[in-house]
Amino acid sequence: MEWVEIDGSYGEGGGQIVRTAVALSVITGKAVRITKIRAGRPNQGLRPQHLHAVLALKELSGARVKGAEVGSAELEFIPGEARARQIRVPIKTAGSITLVLQALLPAMAFTGGSFEITGGTDVPWSPPVDYLRHVTLFALAKMGLNGEIEVKRRGHYPRGGGLVVGSVEPWEKKKPLVALKWAKIERFAGVSHATNLPAHVAERQARAAEERLRRAYSAPVRIEREVSPSLSPGSGIVVWAETDGLRLGGDALGKRGKPAEKVGREAADKLITSLESRAAVDRFLGDQLIPFLAFAGGEVGVAEITNHLITNVWVVERFLGKTFEVEGDELEVYKV
Repeated sequence: MEWVEIDGSYGEGGGQIVRTAVALSVITGKAVRITKIRAGRPNQGLRPQHLHAVLALKELSGARVKGAEVGSAELEFIPGEARARQIRVPIKTAGSITLVLQALLPAMAFTGGSFEITGGTDVPWSPPVDYLRHVTLFALAKMGLNGEIEVKRRGHYPRGGGLVVGSVEPWEKKKPLVALKWAKIERFAGVSHATNLPAHVAERQARAAEERLRRAYSAPVRIEREVSPSLSPGSGIVVWAETDGLRLGGDALGKRGKPAEKVGREAADKLITSLESRAAVDRFLGDQLIPFLAFAGGEVGVAEITNHLITNVWVVERFLGKTFEVEGDELEVYKV
């Protein structure tokens, strides 16, 4: 059995190292040992959302795992035979559903399958579910990978209780992604939601974002308003620009005492900042695409080469050897 050794404190030293490493273990069939997990973070070791990602991949691949518990600083993951399955992940808190999907989607691309995950759909320090649905999956479809994500119920901090279901088709034809600069914005779109709050919260968020985007660009803007019940009150908005290449996104979460108009403007401003670079890929998508680009190939321009992205590249190359070339704000995959 070939082992890959990963230093969990490398680079930005966060949970993404665990998610990417375990996903690649499933894909390549190589066992992985991760040490010093999140060593530089206030709550060191595996947190519940990292553990749920590991357990989902254990189920997908019939793996043998050692150290899979909250607080563990070391993890050994020995994959079995990965195959299409229905994966259920019951996060009993507002732990991030999208962070679990960041681990599950790359591995499931090679098996196909479906998932049902409960937890937080729109929570701090993780991508909102609407970003994955409308920005990430759009880019993956360009690479030949088709998946679906459906939000059955929103989940906010502290109680969570969100429900997301979806599926991934086996990735049979991998298409290189070449997306360096955008030349034209076709339209802006988005989803503004409020749960257990008055409908005007979603409306005000959407209107503020629309006004900001219309002032900056002449393209059409249409943001969907969504009001629904949930276990904890909350709100948020995701906006994206559909360009002649990919989609770039911006998002913001509401919180007690933060005016809805401020939430809407914040999401629009994040998007406008990404667009100003003219890069085809925003800073968040750049990080998420790394495991997929490693197998599909291509060349992308990223609004910002973040520490997350550089760390993700390092993890991939521990499994696959030298794969990426980072030059300025461009990322080239020169060996697949």
